[in-house]
Amino acid sequence: MLGSRRLFGTNGIRGIVNKELTSEMAIKIGSAIGTFFQRGNLIIGYDARTSGPMLAKAVIAGLNATGCNVVLAGMMPTPALQYAVKNHKTDGAVIITASHNPPQYNGIKVVWSDGIELSREQEIEIENIFFDEKIHYADWNRLGTTRDLLGVIEEYLEAIKKHVDVAEIAEKHYHVVVDPANSVGSLAAPRLLRELGCKVTTINANIDGTFPGRLPEPRPENLRDLALTVKAIGADLGVAYDGDADRSMFVDEKGEIHWGDKTFALVEKHFLKENSGEKIVTPVSSSTLVKDIADSYGGEIVWTKVGSVTVSQTMKKINAKLGGEENGGIFYGPHQSVRDGAMATALILEIMAKTGEKLSELLGELPKYHIEKGKVECPNELKDKVLEKLIEQTSELNTNTIDGAKIWFEDKSAILMRPSGTEPIYRLYTEAKKEEKATQLIQTYSLKLKRIIDSLKS
Repeated sequence: MLGSRRLFGTNGIRGIVNKELTSEMAIKIGSAIGTFFQRGNLIIGYDARTSGPMLAKAVIAGLNATGCNVVLAGMMPTPALQYAVKNHKTDGAVIITASHNPPQYNGIKVVWSDGIELSREQEIEIENIFFDEKIHYADWNRLGTTRDLLGVIEEYLEAIKKHVDVAEIAEKHYHVVVDPANSVGSLAAPRLLRELGCKVTTINANIDGTFPGRLPEPRPENLRDLALTVKAIGADLGVAYDGDADRSMFVDEKGEIHWGDKTFALVEKHFLKENSGEKIVTPVSSSTLVKDIADSYGGEIVWTKVGSVTVSQTMKKINAKLGGEENGGIFYGPHQSVRDGAMATALILEIMAKTGEKLSELLGELPKYHIEKGKVECPNELKDKVLEKLIEQTSELNTNTIDGAKIWFEDKSAILMRPSGTEPIYRLYTEAKKEEKATQLIQTYSLKLKRIIDSLKS
């Protein structure tokens, strides 16, 4: 992602450690961020990756060199750090995380004083400082300081509990299996659930930055152990988090794994029952299911480009209270307008407690779509040309180009094809009323993309 005049991708700066993202580069990025914040006070934290402490120290050196004061929270879930920014009234934060990427990757995410990641315009300011060598180093006697910040997890969990009925959840004595992918989700979610009166069983909960239990992307193929565990021990719910614990995927009591669209639609339904007329912010990658729920319960959908930053910034701009993504990101504005896996878990448990229904029953009441996902390798330098060709070849269909190309068909099936902002791939998302149609769309359009890419390579 570290291309010409561009540092930030869809979700921060990402790269393979010591190849694309070195400690030397991290110091310079930290100095550019410090220049942007003009001697501000910033929180620093990181996820469980082996390179986290190294890169955090490098970024802190750059921030201190430009006169910024750092409060070091250490290893933390991303949403806990974002909440700490607001709670401690700092000017922002820098979070060392590569979220769902494999362990050899890491990244740098920059957060503004409201706990939301920087807008694209602010990112460009940092990129200009970085590439134009406009870093302002402080005099020797005006360097920034660094101190530790304690109690972040405790404050974060107390904030979550204010937004749900703790007593009602506790009465049910739910048994929940938690899979934090050997990362920072294990620092907050199990404790939160116990404080909500749940019995907790964990798998892949020891911190290990090589992610030995499973890859940190909570896709169904990575969650088979979670599903088997939920079914084997008769638990009420299973939840898996990504590498920095801002996304959550759920498994019902029957051991069935559900995409994020479904659980977001469930939260949306119960939110709109009490908040009719509210705007719901979601990327174009989300299922038609989300629009069906909004139409049925008096909500208004605001479609955005794919990317959690875009959802957060749109919520902030229009003062929306709820947002969500198909990948398991739920943005609950009354708490904070960012993805938050632990908050999403508490909301799902509250819905189960209030309705007295099991998760499979609640999700079974929603309109049904079959979701399939795929990816096709594509060199970064060809992504734009591939998209041009793709739009050209599908121009006679009902195509939306707000982000990549999304095609809607008359039978309510749809496919979205868009270049990843963090990896050299095209992502494909399909949905249809019949599973075979969703699978067929993935196969057909994966082949079409491969042919376009091959033609541009030759």
